[in-house]
Amino acid sequence: MSRYFLRRLLETIPTLLGIMVAIFFFIRALPGDPARLYTGPEATASEVAIIRQRFGLDRSWPEQFVRYARELSRGSLGVSFRSNLPATQVIKRHFQATLWLSLTAICLATVVGILVGVGAAANRNSLLDVGITVLAILGISIPSFFLSILLIYAFAVNAKILPVTGSLSFRGLILPTLALTMSSLATIARFARSSLLEVLGEDFIRTAKAKGLAAAVVLQKHALKNALIPVLTITGLQFGFLLSGTIIVETVFNFPGLGWLLIQSINARDYPVLQGLMLVFALEFLLINLIVDLLYGLVDPRISYD
Repeated sequence: MSRYFLRRLLETIPTLLGIMVAIFFFIRALPGDPARLYTGPEATASEVAIIRQRFGLDRSWPEQFVRYARELSRGSLGVSFRSNLPATQVIKRHFQATLWLSLTAICLATVVGILVGVGAAANRNSLLDVGITVLAILGISIPSFFLSILLIYAFAVNAKILPVTGSLSFRGLILPTLALTMSSLATIARFARSSLLEVLGEDFIRTAKAKGLAAAVVLQKHALKNALIPVLTITGLQFGFLLSGTIIVETVFNFPGLGWLLIQSINARDYPVLQGLMLVFALEFLLINLIVDLLYGLVDPRISYD
C-alpha cells in the first residue's frame, strides 16, 4: 500500500502544475482592475498606476507567472491585495471555519444517510421506502440557498431560538450545518439504498439465505460491507464539495469560511488569495480521492494495491 500511496502522490505533481497554470491565467482573465478597485472610483490615473506597480500588475503575464511560481516554490502565495496580509495567513484563518462546518455536515450526512438508505433497502417497496425516497428526492432538489432562507425564517426570525448568522459556536453552527447536510444526506441515502439493493440480488446473498442465516445477519455481515464501496466514493465526493463548495450557504449565513472569503476575494479581484483558494480546493479533491481509494482496501480485502 505504501508503494501505491507514493505512486499516487507522484502522479498528482503534473496535475497540480496544470491546475496552477490554469488558475493563474483564468483569474487574470476576469474583468476588472484590482488596482482601480483598491484605490476607488475617484482615484487619479497616477494613483492607480502606483498601486498597479505595488501589486506587480504593471508587468506582463509571463513575468507575473514566473514571480507567482517562484513564490509558490517557497511556500508563499503572495500578499493579499485586500488585507495586505500574507495570503496563506488569510486562507488559514478561514479554512478552520469551513473545515469544522464541513466535517460536522459530512459526519451527520454519512451516518444518517447510510442508516436511512439501509432502512429503505431492507424494507423495499414499503411505505417507509417510499417515504424515504420522496424525502431524499426533495433533499437533492431543494437549492441550498432556499433551504438556508427557510431555516433562518423558521428558527431565527420566527422562533428566535437560533442566531441568524453563522459562527464557530455550537448554536452558530446548527443552521449552516443543517443547510449543508440535507443535500449530501439525501445523495448518500439514495446511493446506499441502490447499492444495497444491487448486492441483495447477488447469488452469494441467496446462498446465505438458503443456509438459513437470519435476515439481519445476511444484511450486516454479507450485504452491507459489499455495498459500502459506492457509498465511500460518493461520500468522498460530497466531502470535497462541502469543503470547497460552501459558497452559497456561507454567504447566506455570513459564515466566515472559505466560500465567504472566495466571494470577497472575487469582488476585490484579490489575485493572491483567489489563486491560493483555487489551489487549496484542487488539493482537497486530490487528497480526498486518494484517501477514498485507500479506504477501499480496508472495506473490501479483495482489493489489492500491490
